[in-house]
Amino acid sequence: MVFAGWDGQARGLLVVADMVKPTSAEAVARLRGIGLRPVLLTGDNERAARAVGGAVGISEVIAGVLPAGKAAAVRRLQDAGRMVAMAGDGVNDAAALAQADLGLAMGTGTDAAIEASDLTLVRGDLLAVPDAILLSRRTLATIKGNMFWAFGYNTAAIPLAALGFLNPLIAGAAMAFSSVFVVSNSLRLRRFQPGRFGYSQHPVTRTGESGSRAARSRLRHQGA
Repeated sequence: MVFAGWDGQARGLLVVADMVKPTSAEAVARLRGIGLRPVLLTGDNERAARAVGGAVGISEVIAGVLPAGKAAAVRRLQDAGRMVAMAGDGVNDAAALAQADLGLAMGTGTDAAIEASDLTLVRGDLLAVPDAILLSRRTLATIKGNMFWAFGYNTAAIPLAALGFLNPLIAGAAMAFSSVFVVSNSLRLRRFQPGRFGYSQHPVTRTGESGSRAARSRLRHQGA
């Protein structure tokens, strides 16, 4: 609250507050839906933080922490065996973004947050966070599938070709088919539709800066 006055008298009272985005509650619900545990980490006072947490559906709130305290809170979760993804947009979030296993910065945020993060989201909307994690999972599953079939094909075909049981023309055609399969399987990722837990009939081109791929792969089975 801010009081305004002049001539020795109070003339007005201004109440200033950050408004919760309409999509934030849905973003939290989606994070829970993909197996993650949301935590609200903020420098605001406990009362305000609890109110925001209640509005978006987050029961675990860590409030009243400075930038170093945010990084320490992330470290405590890591020490407890958790894989932590941190989403933020301010200068005060930079240290925690760098400490987290996966740092996600909003594209509308500060340069310090963007520089400290592993992944920069184009939209300044929390709905982009579950989309990014889900797309990472799809990508990792596709990579594993491609490697399985590539190694399996070569393991079976190379000994047959070396022993003369496989015609060179057939071997060449099979190798070309293997390459076509891998590329075609990878192109299915273009059908991924943000905002949905699956694929659509139309490709999308929204991307961000990527990093910390190993951390994203570990988030496939563990909450943050």
